[in-house]
Order: sequence, then structure tokens, then C-alpha cells
Amino acid sequence: MENEQRNTVIFNASKKELFTGNNGYKSLQKRLRAQWKIQSIKEELSLEKLKGVKLWITAGPREKFTATELEVLKQYLDGGGDILVMLGEGGEIKYDTNINFLLEEFGIMVNSDAVVRNVYYKYFHPKEALVSNGVLNREISRAAGKVITGVLEDESAGNNAQALTFLYPYGATLSVMKPAVAVLSTGSVCFPLNRPVMAFYQVKEAGKLAVLGSCHMFSDQYLDKEENSKIMDVVFQWLMTDNIHLNQIDAEDPEITDYTMLPDTGCLSERPRVCLQEGDENPRDFTSLFDISAFKLSNDTLPQVISSYKQLHIKHEPLQLITPQFETPLPQLQPSVFPPAFRDLPPPMLDLFDLDEAFSSENARLAQLSNECTDDDLEFYVRKCGEILGVAKKLDKDQRDAKHILEHIFFQVVEFKKRNQEHDIDKEAQFSPF
Repeated sequence: MENEQRNTVIFNASKKELFTGNNGYKSLQKRLRAQWKIQSIKEELSLEKLKGVKLWITAGPREKFTATELEVLKQYLDGGGDILVMLGEGGEIKYDTNINFLLEEFGIMVNSDAVVRNVYYKYFHPKEALVSNGVLNREISRAAGKVITGVLEDESAGNNAQALTFLYPYGATLSVMKPAVAVLSTGSVCFPLNRPVMAFYQVKEAGKLAVLGSCHMFSDQYLDKEENSKIMDVVFQWLMTDNIHLNQIDAEDPEITDYTMLPDTGCLSERPRVCLQEGDENPRDFTSLFDISAFKLSNDTLPQVISSYKQLHIKHEPLQLITPQFETPLPQLQPSVFPPAFRDLPPPMLDLFDLDEAFSSENARLAQLSNECTDDDLEFYVRKCGEILGVAKKLDKDQRDAKHILEHIFFQVVEFKKRNQEHDIDKEAQFSPF
């Protein structure tokens, strides 16, 4: 029974892992199944359940481990078992786990950041980071079959960081301290620059611990991209066998840079000095280039302002309030509480109008006038008819009596008759045969 369990690889599924053996890691599971027995565990970890297990894998845990479980994993590692921990971008904060509590005891920690590629090549999403020069230990290249024949025994040849190209999707960086060894980095084209993404730790005469900052890297979607599968084979070869011995020169001094936090450049860019040459030529503290005093409220300059009155020969007195005058194209809007009052028509008022006089036709008004007047009203009748027909307007004020109105109408009739006679003569001449 003991020998059978030593051939078992367990995928942990008790902490809502992002990937398990049957979910996202089928290709990886298929490769392991050729030599190892695959199992999945959904219960709380215990030494009894991990007794004799060769490798324990967790890929993106999204729940916290209990203190008892972390102690079980530590005892399991000290007892000769192997552990592979994979997380992702955002680290513990995004995944809401506490696996770093275990890893920090061995000098490894998954940072709460994300690796992005700053130059587009092959893959569209910037978090699908293609790393072409991220090998930190030459033994990884040798185990993947990338070492040129004849250079293997030559220690002075150095590490070839470009030996392997791998795709590092949606992953975080690691902080690695001795005795742990960083074996892969982000390279020089990804942010953060030259930071570890995979680390190994081997307990003396006991088990091995491998930490990868991206659980997506070995998933079915990305395993066949670039040379990810070769790196996976190297990782499991290092965990399961004793065939891989990391190069001590590269392990002691890997080509990684310090992890520096960038300031909030968006906020600082809003308050720079006018000229950066005001400070030292090469200031040690770049924050000295920013002048924050310009945004301070104080009365430090008040004495200078008061003394300037004497220099400018201006009487020092309190300022008087000048009522501002605002020119607005439209009056201010007021709420329409009462119904609008429309402007009245010009006088006379509408009820004083004689509607018959205003709207009746000339014939109707003449007929109405004729019915009202008698023979005694002849003078009045003629003058009223002159007003209705518009004759009175064409005469002077002193000539608007009946005599002049009839005279005017008589001349108009004569003119009309003359025009009709001339028109008839012209018509007879037009049709006359002579």
C-alpha cells in the first residue's frame, strides 16, 4: 500500500481552486497519468490523507488554508513529499488565500501584482506576456534539451537566458530569498523587469517545493503555446526525480533586479516645478523635484504686500465693495406660479367696436343705411355713403359735404363710361371688314 501511494499525484480541490485535474488541466493530467496515479482531494488536509503521496498540487486556491492544514503541508514537505504551488495575477489579495504563510518560511512569496508585456508581439492581450529571455539557471535549459553540444561541461560558458521562450499569462511575480532559487524571470521586455516568476526550494534530505506565479501557464489553453510544455516537463522532472541539479553559480547570483514600487505618477504630474533644473543636477531623492508649497494657505507674504503700498504711493485702506454688474442676454427665469397676464389690445377696447361696421361688406352696410334714413336725412345719407365707399378719404376735410361727394362720384362714372366707349370703338375697328 505504501509503494502505491508513493506513485500518487494529488490535485487539491478543497479551496475552490481555479484549476483542478479535471477542470483546465486535462492535458497536464494526461501526461502525468502515464507514470503516476492521479487523485483529487476535496476534504480538509491531514497527514493521514497525504501519507506517502509523491506530489501535492494546488492551482489558484481561492479560500484560506487553516493553520492546521498549513502545518500538515510543512510536515508533509519535511517528511519527503513534494509540493507545487501555482497562483496568478493579484496574488493573495485577488485570490483571497493565505498560501504565502507557508511559502515565506522557505524564502518565497507571491506578490500582489501582474506581469504585462510592454511591446506587442504575437499575443494580443498585454497580460499574455511572451518571455524570450527569462531563463535564470542554465540547468533548466539543459534539462529541456536546449544546450549546445560541447558547452555542457564548460562552466565558464555562462547562462543562456534566451534558450527557452515561454508564454506567461495572467501571472504575478515572486519575491525569492535564499536558500530558495529563482529559475525563471520576466525578462527585459515585461514589467516588472527581470523579476522571478518561478522558484525552487529543496529541503535537505527531504521534499521539494516549486512555486509558479501563474496557474494559467500549464492550463490546457496555454500548455502548447511556445515552450511551456518543455518547462512543465522540467518542473515535474525536478520534483519527481533526482536527475536535475541546479547550477550553483546561477543559483547564487541570478540576473534579477530589485523590486521597486513606482509612485503615483498621475497625481505627482499635476504639481511639478516649472523647471526641473531648479533642484540638484542628479538629485538622490526625486521627490525633491516637486514643489508642494505652492498649494499652501498662509499669511507669510502679508508684510511684503503691506510694504508695497508705500513703495507704490498708494493709500492703505480697506477695500470697498464694488457691486458687480452682470450683463445677461436674457432675464432670469422665474417660476410660473400665477397664470401669465397677456398684454391688452390697443384702445378702443374690443367691446366698444361696432362689429357691423368693422366686419360687414359695403353692400350690406349701404343697404342697412338706406333702410335707416328717410328723405329728410339726404345730406347725412350722402356723407355716410361717401365714408362707406371710401370717397371721403380722397377729399379734403372742408370738401366732405354731400355736394362734393356727388361731384366726385359723377366724375368717376363719366371716366368709366369714356373708357368703356373707347374700348368698344377699338373692338369694332378690329372686326370691321373695311
